[in-house]
Amino acid sequence: MDSLQDRVDIVFLFDCDNTLLDNDRVHDDLDSHLRDIFGAAEAARYWRDFESLRTALGYADYLGAVQRFRLGRQQDPSVLHLSGFLLDYPFADRLYPGALEAVKHCRRWGTTVILSDGDAVFQPRKLERSGIRDAVEGRVLIYVHKELMLDEVARLFPARRYVMVDDKLRLLAAMKSVLADRLFTVFPRQGHYATDAAGNAGLPPADLDIEHIADLATYDFGTLTGVTR
Repeated sequence: MDSLQDRVDIVFLFDCDNTLLDNDRVHDDLDSHLRDIFGAAEAARYWRDFESLRTALGYADYLGAVQRFRLGRQQDPSVLHLSGFLLDYPFADRLYPGALEAVKHCRRWGTTVILSDGDAVFQPRKLERSGIRDAVEGRVLIYVHKELMLDEVARLFPARRYVMVDDKLRLLAAMKSVLADRLFTVFPRQGHYATDAAGNAGLPPADLDIEHIADLATYDFGTLTGVTR
């Protein structure tokens, strides 16, 4: 067990997709690419494979869906370019305005860490090419279900308080149920999960709602969390 002296004041845990980076636009760009190259029916087949894998694995596996998609078009060499489209995608162009500045602002009070769900290839690539990995000085955690890994997160990054910034209200609620008052939750209302009124119905509110990630740079987290130097 860490001692109080080993802890930093606050660890800020940032989700990636639709929190710092507009993943809905990445999805739409991939869908347009699929339709342009293979047609609407085949694009729909890719997304069926994608959803099937997400149900089975518990996270979005874009490259795994490419592998499944390929099985139905092994005679078509253009399928092989799909992985390049994904791995070389200009993710830096899909950062929300002010996202990296918000991360930098939070470093005034503590350590910044990416806490994301995802696969072991595409998700790290996204964080690298977008500049997010550098913004947190390489402190990146990627799990299958991050809300189940809070003991590990606390072991790796011990702190007096945690701040979780995530567009999924259900995940914020799940983490809050474990860490209770040690966790301050921030809900940026960006992306399709955040604006899903039916999906969010009945969930407890976050400690702080913001309209855009850039708004984070206007808050004093020492005051909000009760942690003072």
